[in-house]
Amino acid sequence: MIITIENLVKTYKMGLVEVNALRGVSVDVEEGEFLAIMGSSGSGKSTLMHLIGCLDRPTSGKIIIGGTDVSQMNKNELARMRNKKIGFIFQSFNLLSRMNALRNVELPLIYGDMNTAVRRERALESLKMVGLEQRVNHKPNELSGGQQQRVAVARALVNNPAIILADEPTGNLDSKSGAEIMGMLKKLHSEGRTIIMVTHDRTIGDNAQRIIFLKDGLIVDEIKKG
Repeated sequence: MIITIENLVKTYKMGLVEVNALRGVSVDVEEGEFLAIMGSSGSGKSTLMHLIGCLDRPTSGKIIIGGTDVSQMNKNELARMRNKKIGFIFQSFNLLSRMNALRNVELPLIYGDMNTAVRRERALESLKMVGLEQRVNHKPNELSGGQQQRVAVARALVNNPAIILADEPTGNLDSKSGAEIMGMLKKLHSEGRTIIMVTHDRTIGDNAQRIIFLKDGLIVDEIKKG
């Protein structure tokens, strides 16, 4: 298993009120699997994605990624784990508006010891993989939504991560661009990447090998194909 999640609980304190976003989630993800996490707003799916992505720590329970327990890591350790193992694709692209496509893709490499020339080469190769080698000097506002999301995919790939986390990757795209992004994710999966995708759209979720359904912070159903 590339990811093992055991009895995961996440509670947020909002003033005097406690919100139980996750209430004991357990799930295993096999290496090379394409998993979709589905559920309505407030079901806990984004919280689960953030915890798997080492963007936050659970209140209790365990998350083991590639044999390493990340549950109690501090912020610096979590950042190193993210940079080494995980690539992110977000619904809102999360590109920096002042930087061109090449610089946006290069960003995850800046935290390593790689020299500038090697960084640029890696970023360019990543943009070529998504068919944007002709747009390297374009800033986000000079690109279509689909092209911006392709830049985000290139950025997710630049560190050659074992795991790709996609949070509503087609949510801000028209149907044609959305289909292109899903085609890219399926190709990456066919090449052996582990992909975990959050979506509220069942037609998008059906691209995955397995779907887990969350409701009120618990897994309530699962569909496995094939």
